[in-house]
Amino acid sequence: QVQLVESGGGLVQPGGSLRLSCAASGSGFTIAAMGWYRQAPGKQRELVARITSGGSTNYADSVKGRFSISRENVKKVVYLQMNSLKPEDTAVYYCHALLLSLYDYWGQGTQVTVSS
Repeated sequence: QVQLVESGGGLVQPGGSLRLSCAASGSGFTIAAMGWYRQAPGKQRELVARITSGGSTNYADSVKGRFSISRENVKKVVYLQMNSLKPEDTAVYYCHALLLSLYDYWGQGTQVTVSS
């Protein structure tokens, strides 16, 4: 069983920054990729950024140049640095982990609100 625990959400003004963290715990698993998704009210959950164990990354077009994903493989932690935040970035952000076994897991979500 894998547990994902997120932290770092909150309220920030437009143009501000936040850093989200997600730590995976458990034993006997190997992570293939970790990522962040978000879901705004009334909208579908969407991929924000993803990083593989080899370090390859991909981003949603809407966050390219503003958000950066990174990970510490040994610690099984993934980060999402969010800069130049906009009101449309407001959403619940979910951490996701895909294992080599192809099982996947979700965190409980953390609220990010961008408002003046």
